[in-house]
Amino acid sequence: MEHGAIPEGPVPEIRAFVVRAGLVDAQETPLFTPLTGGVASDIWKVETATRVFVVKKALAKLRVAQDWRAPVSRNASEVDWLETASRVAPGSTPSILAHDPEAGAFAMSFLEPSDHPVWKSELRDGRADPDFAAKLGRIIGTIHRATAGDHDVAARFANDDLFHAIRLEPYIEATAQVHPDIYAPLMALSADTLATHRALVHGDVSPKNILVGPRGPVILDAECAWYGDPAFDLAFCLNHLLLKALWTPSARAGFDACFRALVKAYLAEVMWEPAVQVEARAARLLPALFLARVDGKSPVEYVTTTDAKDRVRRVARPLIAQPAETLTAIADAWSRELSD
Repeated sequence: MEHGAIPEGPVPEIRAFVVRAGLVDAQETPLFTPLTGGVASDIWKVETATRVFVVKKALAKLRVAQDWRAPVSRNASEVDWLETASRVAPGSTPSILAHDPEAGAFAMSFLEPSDHPVWKSELRDGRADPDFAAKLGRIIGTIHRATAGDHDVAARFANDDLFHAIRLEPYIEATAQVHPDIYAPLMALSADTLATHRALVHGDVSPKNILVGPRGPVILDAECAWYGDPAFDLAFCLNHLLLKALWTPSARAGFDACFRALVKAYLAEVMWEPAVQVEARAARLLPALFLARVDGKSPVEYVTTTDAKDRVRRVARPLIAQPAETLTAIADAWSRELSD
């Protein structure tokens, strides 16, 4: 192993953290390799002669074209979410090795890409597995069910300001600014979502944050963790399954099957309130998040043509003005658009 390769970034600070945590001997010179995959954090793979792990540090200013800032205190909530989820659904997250809230950094286990590929890459290549999607739906639902109504969890994740800053404002409210004719329903949706507190929410259940492990999904990147509306997690993940049909058209049927399998598996876990209520809130959120990925502050990188963006707008805008009652109604509307 070649040691001492130092990438750009605050490596001295991170080196000091891993030494304090006892993960690296003070006399060692580990290899730091920057990892890709996020706009909100610096992430390094750290290799010593005896171990490999990952260090993550939150950024105050996210790497997007528009000015998008968020408090680095989200780092502590991310660690708490990962540890809470691991207790509820063992094996569904990496293991936390060390955490320094003041440095805004933590270390976690490294999972080899050879047997833990990123779900986004699998979907890009057309490998859309409804069974995997159903497993993910069950895990998300299990975490929501286990934390629903838990006052201790609610107190630990009382992150309304963070969630507004990193999710509702850049996605829903920024999109409202671009579409004045549906400004009112979008702003009302943002306010209603922020006021709904039911369970522990991950906030970024995206294929880029999910590994396809040998025993099922492994969820990463809980920087948006919040005690709030579990419908957000459901809608946020389903949104990506809709959008992937524009990225890999040959796998559209598979993405649609994944969408429906995830919905069915998730809703089967809903015990804290009537499942139809969660689904209705998710069906209200989904078209707004769909539109946000072409007109919000964080557009997806693979929807670039005017025609593709207009397809999203044609489906999303009417469903924002007059929300559907079910998630399958949204999938059906998207299927009709794609078949034209």
